[in-house]
Amino acid sequence: MKRLFSCVFVFSLTALAQTGVPAKETAADLAARYLPELIRLNSVNPPGNESRVARYLKQVADREGIPAELIGDNPQRLNFVARLKGSGKARPLLMLAHSDVVPFDRSQWSVDPLAGIAKDGYIYGRGAEDDKDLLAAELAVLVDLHRRKVVLDRDLILLSEADEEATSLGALWVVEHAWPKIDAEFALNEGSYILPMSGGVPVFQIQTAEKVPTRFKMTAKGTAGHASLPRDDNPVLHLARAIVKLSEAPQPVQLNATTRAYLKEMSQLPDFAWLAPLLPKLEDPATATGAADEIRQRDVEVNAMLRTTISATMLTAGTKINVIPNGAEAQLDARRLPTETHEEVFARLNQIVNDPVVKIEAPSNVEQPATEPSSLTSPLYLTMTQVFKEAAPNAVVVPFLMRATTDGAYLRDKGMAVYGVPLFRKDGELRMHGNDERISLENLRAGTELLTKIVLRVSAPR
Repeated sequence: MKRLFSCVFVFSLTALAQTGVPAKETAADLAARYLPELIRLNSVNPPGNESRVARYLKQVADREGIPAELIGDNPQRLNFVARLKGSGKARPLLMLAHSDVVPFDRSQWSVDPLAGIAKDGYIYGRGAEDDKDLLAAELAVLVDLHRRKVVLDRDLILLSEADEEATSLGALWVVEHAWPKIDAEFALNEGSYILPMSGGVPVFQIQTAEKVPTRFKMTAKGTAGHASLPRDDNPVLHLARAIVKLSEAPQPVQLNATTRAYLKEMSQLPDFAWLAPLLPKLEDPATATGAADEIRQRDVEVNAMLRTTISATMLTAGTKINVIPNGAEAQLDARRLPTETHEEVFARLNQIVNDPVVKIEAPSNVEQPATEPSSLTSPLYLTMTQVFKEAAPNAVVVPFLMRATTDGAYLRDKGMAVYGVPLFRKDGELRMHGNDERISLENLRAGTELLTKIVLRVSAPR
């Protein structure tokens, strides 16, 4: 499989039009150099310290002579933006990637998560899959095109935003205070990957829509007492029952243009032939829940595209093992479909729990907006489809609803078409946010080549 992908993803950049004189160092070479250096910059959030990454990017841009600046209201958490000027015949193209990464448990890693170690053909480190691999590729493409003095019909903008893994303060600040610096016709973002199928068929999943984080807190109150006497008003018991109810209750199924197109295309593949007889059932309210439950038994990823999901993630209760506490608290991460409202989801949560002892509260921070899917007929979407099918003639290209979320929601809310670009192949289990996060060097290089061709095809003069 790897040998097949190595063959189909290697492009000859010299065959591209309007490329100028080839540089000694290709974009793929640059990405392979940049990624370990980015991983070594500790931007674990919290606390973030994303300015370390922003300053590194600025140093690269300054060295190459690319106009760039650091922007934001927190000196420790700055955003980076750079721009290659085009002729202005078309509106800009934005490349987007966040600079922060999630925490890690060092004891569960085989290598130092912040060392950027190359091992057995892989680059290891926190951010290798989320999202410093994309940042390295985008920086490499920007530098490569600048070095080769490629003529563009549109400006090419690179934005690296802070705090994507928490409250999106970086993206919010840029949208509210520096929109003209990133305003573009469309954007390339994280949020997808290439899914290998049997028979060597690659599925390029272009992320055109995202679920909406709808996190909430549940609290239960009771009366403290000795643990030797079980009590019906034990808040831990009430909270545990509520968590089980929410975890097991079937959430309603809702399809949209993105998921319908995805399911139709995937059901035609041998690996997903089992999906075909379930599609009509998903359209019928009387059978949709049962069909989605069948899908859940076969593929949890597909199930998560069909309905709101809920995961209990944090629990707090008690101070001593022999004391029933006065209260208990749980935090849960719900991801609602963009077709549902906040009010609809919370009304349903309260109905499912149906316990006056348990209180459900939404956090005070602003939720990300629910937006319409990005267009499937934009020049960028059509260009990506063309490039992917040229890379692998047997490729399947599908729109994709991401079960998680990105900062792209704020850009879509402003009217920009944002696409999670599938540059990197899913090599076995995805390890983003997990232990021993890594990406193969071959995968990184091939993805950077793909990105180069997409940017050139949609931006270079015709």
